[in-house]
Amino acid sequence: MITKKIGKVVGIDKENADVQWIKVTIGDEEFSAINYPSTTGIVKPGDEVVLNTTAVEHGLGTGGYHLVMLNLANMESTAKEKGHIMKLRYTPYQIKVLAVEEQTNPHHGKIASFKNLNGMPVMIGSLHSKLAPAALGYKLMKPKGKVVYIMTDGGALPIAFSKTVATLKELELIDGTVTVGHAFGGDYEAVNVYSGLIAAKEVLNADAVIICMGPGVVGTGTKWGFTGIEQGDIINAVNILKGRAIAIPRITFKDKRDRHKGLSHHTLTILEKVALQPAEVCLPVLPRHESEFLREQIRERRLDDKHTFVSINAEQVLDYANHLRIPFSTMGRSVEEERYYFLAAGAAGILAAQD
Repeated sequence: MITKKIGKVVGIDKENADVQWIKVTIGDEEFSAINYPSTTGIVKPGDEVVLNTTAVEHGLGTGGYHLVMLNLANMESTAKEKGHIMKLRYTPYQIKVLAVEEQTNPHHGKIASFKNLNGMPVMIGSLHSKLAPAALGYKLMKPKGKVVYIMTDGGALPIAFSKTVATLKELELIDGTVTVGHAFGGDYEAVNVYSGLIAAKEVLNADAVIICMGPGVVGTGTKWGFTGIEQGDIINAVNILKGRAIAIPRITFKDKRDRHKGLSHHTLTILEKVALQPAEVCLPVLPRHESEFLREQIRERRLDDKHTFVSINAEQVLDYANHLRIPFSTMGRSVEEERYYFLAAGAAGILAAQD
Protein backbone atom coordinates (compact mmCIF):
# COMPACT_ATOMS: atom_id res chain seq x y z
CA MET A 1 0.00 0.00 0.00
CA ILE A 2 0.92 3.64 -0.33
CA THR A 3 2.12 5.32 2.85
CA LYS A 4 0.18 8.57 3.05
CA LYS A 5 -0.14 11.36 5.58
CA ILE A 6 -2.04 14.61 5.86
CA GLY A 7 0.21 17.65 6.04
CA LYS A 8 -0.09 21.41 6.00
CA VAL A 9 1.63 23.66 3.46
CA VAL A 10 3.76 26.20 5.33
CA GLY A 11 5.85 27.67 2.53
CA ILE A 12 6.67 27.76 -1.18
CA ASP A 13 10.40 27.47 -1.87
CA LYS A 14 10.19 27.75 -5.65
CA GLU A 15 7.46 27.42 -8.25
CA ASN A 16 6.52 27.74 -11.87
CA ALA A 17 3.48 26.70 -13.89
CA ASP A 18 4.54 23.05 -13.85
CA VAL A 19 5.92 22.35 -10.37
CA GLN A 20 5.92 23.73 -6.83
CA TRP A 21 8.74 22.91 -4.42
CA ILE A 22 7.13 23.41 -1.04
CA LYS A 23 7.52 22.97 2.72
CA VAL A 24 4.91 21.02 4.67
CA THR A 25 4.44 20.08 8.29
CA ILE A 26 3.25 16.70 9.50
CA GLY A 27 2.59 17.06 13.18
CA ASP A 28 5.50 19.04 14.59
CA GLU A 29 7.98 18.07 11.86
CA GLU A 30 8.74 19.98 8.66
CA PHE A 31 9.46 18.26 5.33
CA SER A 32 10.15 19.13 1.72
CA ALA A 33 7.48 18.17 -0.80
CA ILE A 34 6.64 18.51 -4.48
CA ASN A 35 3.32 19.48 -6.02
CA TYR A 36 2.49 19.18 -9.72
CA PRO A 37 -0.27 21.69 -10.58
CA SER A 38 -1.15 19.76 -13.76
CA THR A 39 -2.44 16.87 -11.63
CA THR A 40 -3.39 18.37 -8.26
CA GLY A 41 -3.83 22.09 -8.86
CA ILE A 42 -1.92 24.91 -7.20
CA VAL A 43 -1.37 24.77 -3.45
CA LYS A 44 -0.78 27.74 -1.17
CA PRO A 45 0.37 28.20 2.44
CA GLY A 46 -2.31 27.06 4.87
CA ASP A 47 -3.73 24.35 2.57
CA GLU A 48 -4.06 20.85 3.97
CA VAL A 49 -2.76 18.23 1.56
CA VAL A 50 -2.62 14.45 1.34
CA LEU A 51 1.00 13.38 0.89
CA ASN A 52 2.53 10.21 -0.50
CA THR A 53 5.38 9.65 1.97
CA THR A 54 6.24 6.09 0.90
CA ALA A 55 9.67 6.58 -0.68
CA VAL A 56 11.08 8.98 1.91
CA GLU A 57 9.86 7.01 4.92
CA HIS A 58 11.29 3.79 3.54
CA GLY A 59 14.51 5.32 2.21
CA LEU A 60 13.67 4.51 -1.40
CA GLY A 61 14.67 7.71 -3.14
CA THR A 62 12.76 10.64 -4.78
CA GLY A 63 15.43 12.99 -3.48
CA GLY A 64 13.91 13.33 -0.01
CA TYR A 65 10.60 14.80 -1.16
CA HIS A 66 7.09 13.83 -0.21
CA LEU A 67 4.56 14.13 -3.07
CA VAL A 68 1.23 15.93 -2.95
CA MET A 69 -1.60 13.57 -3.89
CA LEU A 70 -4.59 15.80 -3.16
CA ASN A 71 -5.22 19.34 -2.00
CA LEU A 72 -8.05 19.18 0.54
CA ALA A 73 -8.75 22.86 -0.15
CA ASN A 74 -9.40 22.06 -3.81
CA MET A 75 -11.27 18.75 -3.82
CA GLU A 76 -12.90 18.95 -7.26
CA SER A 77 -11.46 19.89 -10.63
CA THR A 78 -12.17 19.44 -14.34
CA ALA A 79 -9.66 18.47 -17.03
CA LYS A 80 -9.93 21.13 -19.72
CA GLU A 81 -6.91 20.19 -21.82
CA LYS A 82 -7.43 18.86 -25.35
CA GLY A 83 -6.58 15.33 -26.36
CA HIS A 84 -7.71 11.75 -26.04
CA ILE A 85 -4.54 9.88 -25.10
CA MET A 86 -4.23 8.87 -21.47
CA LYS A 87 -0.90 8.71 -19.68
CA LEU A 88 -0.44 7.01 -16.30
CA ARG A 89 -3.29 4.84 -17.55
CA TYR A 90 -5.56 3.09 -15.04
CA THR A 91 -3.85 4.72 -12.07
CA PRO A 92 -5.62 7.29 -9.86
CA TYR A 93 -3.52 9.96 -11.60
CA GLN A 94 -4.26 9.15 -15.23
CA ILE A 95 -4.16 12.34 -17.27
CA LYS A 96 -5.22 13.11 -20.81
CA VAL A 97 -2.85 14.71 -23.27
CA LEU A 98 -2.96 15.82 -26.88
CA ALA A 99 -0.41 13.41 -28.35
CA VAL A 100 1.38 14.55 -31.47
CA GLU A 101 0.09 11.48 -33.32
CA GLU A 102 -3.60 12.23 -32.72
CA GLN A 103 -5.75 13.08 -35.72
CA THR A 104 -6.96 16.23 -33.97
CA ASN A 105 -3.39 17.42 -33.47
CA PRO A 106 -2.40 19.99 -36.12
CA HIS A 107 0.89 18.11 -36.60
CA HIS A 108 -0.77 14.76 -37.29
CA GLY A 109 -0.09 15.03 -41.02
CA LYS A 110 3.64 15.45 -40.50
CA ILE A 111 3.76 12.36 -38.32
CA ALA A 112 1.64 10.33 -40.74
CA SER A 113 3.71 11.27 -43.81
CA PHE A 114 7.11 10.68 -42.14
CA LYS A 115 9.69 8.85 -44.26
CA ASN A 116 12.90 8.56 -42.19
CA LEU A 117 15.27 10.46 -39.91
CA ASN A 118 17.69 10.95 -42.81
CA GLY A 119 20.80 10.37 -40.68
CA MET A 120 19.85 12.80 -37.91
CA PRO A 121 22.25 12.26 -34.96
CA VAL A 122 20.59 10.87 -31.84
CA MET A 123 22.61 10.78 -28.63
CA ILE A 124 21.31 7.97 -26.42
CA GLY A 125 22.00 7.89 -22.70
CA SER A 126 21.09 5.47 -19.96
CA LEU A 127 20.94 8.07 -17.16
CA HIS A 128 19.47 11.56 -16.90
CA SER A 129 22.83 12.98 -15.79
CA LYS A 130 24.12 12.42 -19.34
CA LEU A 131 21.76 15.09 -20.69
CA ALA A 132 23.57 18.28 -19.70
CA PRO A 133 27.13 17.37 -20.81
CA ALA A 134 25.82 15.95 -24.10
CA ALA A 135 23.86 19.16 -24.78
CA LEU A 136 26.85 21.33 -23.91
CA GLY A 137 29.16 19.27 -26.13
CA TYR A 138 26.86 19.70 -29.11
CA LYS A 139 26.16 23.40 -28.58
CA LEU A 140 29.85 24.10 -28.07
CA MET A 141 30.48 22.83 -31.60
CA LYS A 142 27.22 24.01 -33.20
CA PRO A 143 25.80 26.95 -31.23
CA LYS A 144 22.99 27.45 -33.76
CA GLY A 145 22.13 23.78 -34.05
CA LYS A 146 18.67 22.86 -32.76
CA VAL A 147 18.77 20.21 -30.04
CA VAL A 148 15.64 18.42 -28.83
CA TYR A 149 15.47 16.37 -25.64
CA ILE A 150 13.24 13.31 -25.60
CA MET A 151 12.46 12.06 -22.10
CA THR A 152 11.46 8.42 -21.76
CA ASP A 153 9.48 6.93 -18.90
CA GLY A 154 12.39 4.95 -17.45
CA GLY A 155 12.79 7.38 -14.53
CA ALA A 156 10.74 10.35 -13.31
CA LEU A 157 7.51 10.70 -15.25
CA PRO A 158 6.85 14.48 -14.93
CA ILE A 159 9.50 16.36 -16.89
CA ALA A 160 8.88 19.24 -14.46
CA PHE A 161 10.82 17.28 -11.83
CA SER A 162 14.06 17.82 -13.75
CA LYS A 163 15.84 21.00 -12.71
CA THR A 164 18.42 20.17 -15.39
CA VAL A 165 15.83 20.50 -18.16
CA ALA A 166 14.64 23.84 -16.81
CA THR A 167 18.21 25.17 -16.69
CA LEU A 168 19.12 23.93 -20.17
CA LYS A 169 15.99 25.45 -21.68
CA GLU A 170 16.59 28.75 -19.92
CA LEU A 171 20.14 28.87 -21.33
CA GLU A 172 18.91 27.73 -24.78
CA LEU A 173 21.10 24.64 -24.64
CA ILE A 174 18.09 22.53 -25.56
CA ASP A 175 15.48 23.93 -27.90
CA GLY A 176 12.48 21.74 -27.22
CA THR A 177 11.27 18.65 -25.39
CA VAL A 178 9.13 15.60 -26.13
CA THR A 179 7.85 13.27 -23.40
CA VAL A 180 7.17 9.70 -24.52
CA GLY A 181 5.43 6.67 -23.06
CA HIS A 182 4.00 7.60 -19.67
CA ALA A 183 6.37 10.53 -19.19
CA PHE A 184 4.47 13.80 -19.50
CA GLY A 185 4.79 17.56 -19.51
CA GLY A 186 7.11 18.10 -22.48
CA ASP A 187 6.52 20.70 -25.18
CA TYR A 188 5.02 17.79 -27.12
CA GLU A 189 3.62 14.44 -26.02
CA ALA A 190 4.17 11.20 -27.91
CA VAL A 191 2.96 7.64 -27.44
CA ASN A 192 6.38 5.98 -27.76
CA VAL A 193 10.04 6.44 -28.63
CA TYR A 194 9.45 6.05 -32.37
CA SER A 195 6.80 8.74 -32.65
CA GLY A 196 8.82 10.89 -30.23
CA LEU A 197 11.80 10.75 -32.60
CA ILE A 198 9.54 11.53 -35.54
CA ALA A 199 8.08 14.52 -33.68
CA ALA A 200 11.55 15.83 -32.87
CA LYS A 201 12.48 15.86 -36.54
CA GLU A 202 9.21 16.74 -38.26
CA VAL A 203 7.56 19.04 -35.72
CA LEU A 204 10.45 20.60 -33.80
CA ASN A 205 12.84 20.55 -36.79
CA ALA A 206 15.68 19.15 -34.70
CA ASP A 207 19.22 19.04 -36.01
CA ALA A 208 20.09 16.58 -33.24
CA VAL A 209 18.33 14.73 -30.44
CA ILE A 210 19.32 13.63 -26.95
CA ILE A 211 17.19 10.84 -25.55
CA CYS A 212 17.33 9.40 -22.05
CA MET A 213 15.10 8.88 -19.06
CA GLY A 214 14.26 11.49 -16.46
CA PRO A 215 15.92 11.56 -13.03
CA GLY A 216 15.74 8.39 -10.95
CA VAL A 217 17.15 5.30 -12.66
CA VAL A 218 16.10 1.98 -11.14
CA GLY A 219 18.79 -0.66 -10.56
CA THR A 220 18.78 -4.00 -8.80
CA GLY A 221 22.40 -5.17 -8.93
CA THR A 222 21.46 -7.76 -11.57
CA LYS A 223 22.47 -8.02 -15.21
CA TRP A 224 19.03 -7.36 -16.66
CA GLY A 225 17.11 -5.56 -13.91
CA PHE A 226 17.73 -1.85 -14.56
CA THR A 227 15.65 0.71 -16.40
CA GLY A 228 18.66 1.98 -18.36
CA ILE A 229 18.49 -1.20 -20.42
CA GLU A 230 16.14 0.78 -22.65
CA GLN A 231 19.25 2.33 -24.23
CA GLY A 232 19.67 -0.80 -26.35
CA ASP A 233 16.09 -0.71 -27.59
CA ILE A 234 16.47 2.97 -28.46
CA ILE A 235 19.62 2.22 -30.48
CA ASN A 236 17.52 -0.26 -32.45
CA ALA A 237 14.72 2.27 -32.92
CA VAL A 238 17.06 4.96 -34.24
CA ASN A 239 18.48 2.51 -36.78
CA ILE A 240 15.03 1.36 -37.86
CA LEU A 241 14.07 4.98 -38.51
CA LYS A 242 17.39 5.52 -40.34
CA GLY A 243 18.90 7.92 -37.86
CA ARG A 244 22.48 8.04 -36.59
CA ALA A 245 22.68 6.24 -33.26
CA ILE A 246 25.32 7.60 -30.88
CA ALA A 247 25.47 5.62 -27.64
CA ILE A 248 26.77 7.33 -24.51
CA PRO A 249 28.57 4.73 -22.37
CA ARG A 250 28.62 4.70 -18.60
CA ILE A 251 32.30 4.91 -17.64
CA THR A 252 33.71 5.08 -14.13
CA PHE A 253 36.86 4.18 -12.30
CA LYS A 254 35.63 5.64 -8.99
CA ASP A 255 32.65 3.40 -8.25
CA LYS A 256 33.58 0.89 -5.54
CA ARG A 257 31.51 -1.83 -7.22
CA ASP A 258 33.73 -3.90 -9.55
CA ARG A 259 30.85 -4.50 -11.96
CA HIS A 260 30.85 -0.80 -12.83
CA LYS A 261 34.62 -0.42 -13.36
CA GLY A 262 35.53 0.96 -16.76
CA LEU A 263 32.59 0.34 -19.05
CA SER A 264 29.80 -0.45 -16.60
CA HIS A 265 28.30 -3.93 -16.80
CA HIS A 266 25.09 -2.12 -17.76
CA THR A 267 26.75 -0.60 -20.83
CA LEU A 268 28.35 -3.94 -21.72
CA THR A 269 25.02 -5.76 -21.50
CA ILE A 270 23.30 -3.15 -23.63
CA LEU A 271 25.94 -3.09 -26.36
CA GLU A 272 26.52 -6.84 -26.43
CA LYS A 273 23.03 -8.27 -25.93
CA VAL A 274 20.26 -5.71 -26.31
CA ALA A 275 21.40 -3.46 -29.16
CA LEU A 276 20.86 -5.61 -32.24
CA GLN A 277 21.76 -2.66 -34.48
CA PRO A 278 25.07 -0.75 -34.58
CA ALA A 279 25.91 2.48 -32.81
CA GLU A 280 28.78 4.90 -32.60
CA VAL A 281 30.10 4.75 -29.04
CA CYS A 282 32.03 7.73 -27.65
CA LEU A 283 35.09 7.10 -25.53
CA PRO A 284 36.72 10.20 -24.04
CA VAL A 285 40.49 10.52 -24.30
CA LEU A 286 41.75 8.98 -21.05
CA PRO A 287 45.11 8.22 -19.44
CA ARG A 288 46.87 5.18 -20.91
CA HIS A 289 46.01 2.70 -18.16
CA GLU A 290 42.29 3.52 -18.15
CA SER A 291 42.15 3.62 -21.95
CA GLU A 292 43.71 0.16 -22.22
CA PHE A 293 41.27 -1.18 -19.64
CA LEU A 294 38.34 -0.04 -21.79
CA ARG A 295 39.90 -1.42 -24.97
CA GLU A 296 40.38 -4.81 -23.31
CA GLN A 297 36.72 -4.87 -22.27
CA ILE A 298 35.73 -4.11 -25.87
CA ARG A 299 38.05 -6.77 -27.34
CA GLU A 300 36.99 -9.37 -24.81
CA ARG A 301 33.36 -9.14 -25.91
CA ARG A 302 34.11 -8.33 -29.56
CA LEU A 303 31.92 -5.26 -29.29
CA ASP A 304 33.80 -3.57 -32.14
CA ASP A 305 32.46 -6.23 -34.51
CA LYS A 306 29.07 -4.51 -34.22
CA HIS A 307 29.72 -0.98 -32.98
CA THR A 308 32.15 1.79 -33.92
CA PHE A 309 34.16 3.16 -31.01
CA VAL A 310 35.39 6.73 -31.33
CA SER A 311 37.82 8.53 -29.00
CA ILE A 312 37.24 12.27 -28.56
CA ASN A 313 38.91 14.83 -26.31
CA ALA A 314 36.03 16.44 -24.45
CA GLU A 315 37.84 18.46 -21.77
CA GLN A 316 36.53 21.67 -23.30
CA VAL A 317 32.99 20.61 -22.40
CA LEU A 318 33.86 20.65 -18.71
CA ASP A 319 35.42 24.10 -19.15
CA TYR A 320 32.24 25.27 -20.88
CA ALA A 321 30.13 23.96 -18.00
CA ASN A 322 32.30 25.84 -15.51
CA HIS A 323 31.95 28.99 -17.58
CA LEU A 324 28.15 28.65 -17.57
CA ARG A 325 28.16 27.60 -13.90
CA ILE A 326 26.30 24.38 -14.64
CA PRO A 327 27.20 21.78 -12.00
CA PHE A 328 27.28 18.17 -13.18
CA SER A 329 26.26 15.44 -10.76
CA THR A 330 25.53 11.71 -10.98
CA MET A 331 24.47 9.52 -8.08
CA GLY A 332 25.48 12.41 -5.82
CA ARG A 333 29.02 12.49 -7.24
CA SER A 334 30.59 15.58 -8.81
CA VAL A 335 32.89 16.09 -11.81
CA GLU A 336 35.87 15.79 -9.52
CA GLU A 337 34.69 12.32 -8.52
CA GLU A 338 33.35 11.12 -11.88
CA ARG A 339 35.29 13.10 -14.51
CA TYR A 340 35.36 10.28 -17.10
CA TYR A 341 31.62 9.72 -16.78
CA PHE A 342 30.85 13.28 -17.82
CA LEU A 343 33.59 13.40 -20.45
CA ALA A 344 31.92 10.45 -22.20
CA ALA A 345 28.65 12.36 -22.48
CA GLY A 346 30.38 15.54 -23.60
CA ALA A 347 32.23 13.54 -26.23
CA ALA A 348 28.91 12.29 -27.59
CA GLY A 349 27.77 15.87 -28.09
CA ILE A 350 30.96 16.75 -29.96
CA LEU A 351 30.64 13.65 -32.14
CA ALA A 352 27.00 14.41 -32.95
CA ALA A 353 28.02 17.86 -34.19
CA GLN A 354 30.46 16.34 -36.66
CA ASP A 355 29.01 15.71 -40.14
